[in-house]
Amino acid sequence: MTAGIGPAVSPLPDPDPDTPSGHDACLADGSEAALALPTEVVTDSGVEAGVPDTSDRVPTFAALRERNYRLYFTGQMISNTGTWMQRIAQDWLVLELTGSPLAVGITTALQFLPVSLFGLLGGLVIDRYPKRSILVVTQAVMGLLAGVLAALTLSGIVTVWDVYLIAFALGMVTVVDNPTRQVFVNEMVPAHLVRNAVSLNTATFQLARLVGPAAAGVLIAATGSGLAFAINALSYAATIVALLAMRTDLLRKLPRAPHEPGQLREGLRYVAARPHIVWIIVMVFFIGTFGYNFAVFLSAYAKNVFDSGANVYGLLNTAVAIGSVSGAVLAARRTTVRLGFLFAVAAAFSALMIAAGITPWLLAFMGVLAVCGVASTSFSTTANASVQLASDPEVRGRVMSLYMMVFMGGTPIGGPIAGALTDELGAPAGMIICGAICLAATITCAALAAHQSGVRLRLDLRRLRADRHLVQVRH
Repeated sequence: MTAGIGPAVSPLPDPDPDTPSGHDACLADGSEAALALPTEVVTDSGVEAGVPDTSDRVPTFAALRERNYRLYFTGQMISNTGTWMQRIAQDWLVLELTGSPLAVGITTALQFLPVSLFGLLGGLVIDRYPKRSILVVTQAVMGLLAGVLAALTLSGIVTVWDVYLIAFALGMVTVVDNPTRQVFVNEMVPAHLVRNAVSLNTATFQLARLVGPAAAGVLIAATGSGLAFAINALSYAATIVALLAMRTDLLRKLPRAPHEPGQLREGLRYVAARPHIVWIIVMVFFIGTFGYNFAVFLSAYAKNVFDSGANVYGLLNTAVAIGSVSGAVLAARRTTVRLGFLFAVAAAFSALMIAAGITPWLLAFMGVLAVCGVASTSFSTTANASVQLASDPEVRGRVMSLYMMVFMGGTPIGGPIAGALTDELGAPAGMIICGAICLAATITCAALAAHQSGVRLRLDLRRLRADRHLVQVRH
């Protein structure tokens, strides 16, 4: 199944200069350009793809050759470290204030609820206005909100309702900030490096996940959560300085959408006409809703399963981050991907969640979490870049807002569900059930995609032998 699923695709508009071509456009036209084995994808129209191709690779850090992206990468590394410190401190603060994993799930849900409600409106803003200017404003507001939470916590007057309110306010800013950061990559690097830059963005996020949770654990144990919030508030300055230091003449300006009625419907129709984008977004919904609830599961594991505190919670998040960094680095070298690969890594991630749920020992549990992080990042970075490369520049903001709305907007559903399952049945059972839901959704979507495409896989052994002979001759 993984080698041979290719979506049935409606005709696309004529390509423009910003649309990737060749191998970079493998999902832009719905085909699968690079196969892992000498296989043939057979449809009613005949053979669509054949021999292996190794030209779909770039150096791991290729995007860092771009000056503006180097600045952005550095600023994000600092800011993301602060963000992870706040995430860990916020979850632990809510757990201390309430003693309930469900309350942690509600906090996470409130932070992502605005994306579910207003995500498409955020995409319209992105398509209409300069993206660098948008990011300067959103980063400043997020820094201010972190500062308010720090002040409330350090003064000793914080309540869980304060955390809920600030989480919701952060979510409102995220409606615009998150998809803008995704699309802004297209202005900093050329089209053939977009997938590389997206993977490196994920690597910075996960590298910060190595440092942030550990630092937060130490700070929480020593002084409480307030100092972690204060450090995060200051860290946003790094991204703002990086954005202001960029050379605007090196930015690749994307076309802006005109101020016309019906543009939200236009974005939805655009996606609906492209099944290869639809299948990615469907999978992102299930994985994002039921799979990415580590804040709920791991806080409960640390407190209730392993009978420990914030330090172990930080270590569990660090284990996920180690795997996630590895997954991001591996993904950074690829410039093409197949839809079947996305189904494969989604299935692997789901199975690993189930495996983690049945693993009772701390060190073994951390090992499974690390491998789970590899699969998680492989799926998210590949899905993100593929949707961007498959979208025309003038609608990319709306497409990515829909993507992020589905990716993050499922959390208000999944967060409370995961919290309730954890409260009632325990963290291991909650993790197993959510992993099983993801796995069932993956298998179902893969089967439906294959049926829709009318694709069947045929292994060409003669070509396999010929390719092996060619490799021997080259050596």
